[in-house]
Amino acid sequence: MLKTAAACLALATVLVAAPAQADTPTPEPTSRPCPPPAVVEPDPDAVIPPVDQAALSRAIGGLPAADATAAVVRVGGTKGSWQGVSGVADLRTRREASEHVRFRAGSVTKMFTTAVVLQLVAEGRLALGDTVQDHLPGLLPASYPEIQVGQLLNHTSGLPAPGLPDGFEYVYETRFKKWTPQEYVAQAVRNPIEFAPGTRQHYLNINTFVAGLLIERITGKTYEHEVTNRILRPVGMRHSYLPGTSTTIKGPHHRGYQSVPAGFENAVRYGDGHVVDMTRMSVTSTWASGDLISTAADLEKFVKALFSGKVVPRAQLEPMFTVPDVTMFDECGNRPATYTSGLTRMVLPGGIVGYGKTGARYGYASGVGATRDLSRTLVYSVNSTDAKGSGQNERTLGIVVAAFS
Repeated sequence: MLKTAAACLALATVLVAAPAQADTPTPEPTSRPCPPPAVVEPDPDAVIPPVDQAALSRAIGGLPAADATAAVVRVGGTKGSWQGVSGVADLRTRREASEHVRFRAGSVTKMFTTAVVLQLVAEGRLALGDTVQDHLPGLLPASYPEIQVGQLLNHTSGLPAPGLPDGFEYVYETRFKKWTPQEYVAQAVRNPIEFAPGTRQHYLNINTFVAGLLIERITGKTYEHEVTNRILRPVGMRHSYLPGTSTTIKGPHHRGYQSVPAGFENAVRYGDGHVVDMTRMSVTSTWASGDLISTAADLEKFVKALFSGKVVPRAQLEPMFTVPDVTMFDECGNRPATYTSGLTRMVLPGGIVGYGKTGARYGYASGVGATRDLSRTLVYSVNSTDAKGSGQNERTLGIVVAAFS
């Protein structure tokens, strides 16, 4: 069990899906009173417990349910392993869910983008202290300050989000729209810089979009080519791919659904509510920030290879385990940063320190987490009916707690 309520809160904020408006501008800090940030201290003597198979089974039990239609979970490490699946693959046919399916990994993609940039650093083709303006002249407005490559990776760049309409209605209406990375960046940089680079942290997709363009400029190849040939193939991720402009998921997969109000276009009845099928959609609006399609087994291979120094040399891997010493860019302005370059640092049950990344596309909530020594690894995919909901995702939180308790 979690030792403190603060530990539970820490888990909820780092290993569950990001809220729907995670990529929108955040107001400047205000002078109103804010509660002090919760601090959970790591325990250097903490020991990973044996895998609790019963708790994991309960965490994904009862599917399909109002909150999710299916779940796939893989837990590994030196203290045992467990694989589980629950729910249905398709609400219409009621076909049983399967462990061996592809899913939209969402922002887990950022781990791959960051890893490729760090590979280029290891090869001497790039430095974290280089500026975006040096390598991508003309991409950012002349009025912007210099932004370092390392500040893109750890979300301290100050780059703004694009001003797009709020709400799921806009997402649904434009679900087949095809963005180019340049269009996305141009839409974002119409807005002023949010803060002086390196002084705050704001988790936004714009950072990894620019990192993806940087990869293309340095290598002369497409982002998709570089991730595939530098990571997916060498690691043996045979069932993972970057879909480009395709709106479908190739091969076996679970369908993804989003809860909507009655009367919403194409809505179907589901329990006491309604959902729309979001399986088919363009992911060009997230590109290098969230377009990966993968499997639980493939992502388990990746996290093991990454943490072992087989993807990025150990000398260049340290930024993925380092949180910058700044505060978050939010209304309070007093919360310490939690994101590293490509990951999030978290204090897990019993004071265990772990690192992970979540992702959310409508209908799909995913997560990858591990201790640095790989004594415990976790990969999950939950077909959540509100994957980007601003509230706490109880289902994914329950999986994380069961995996590390």
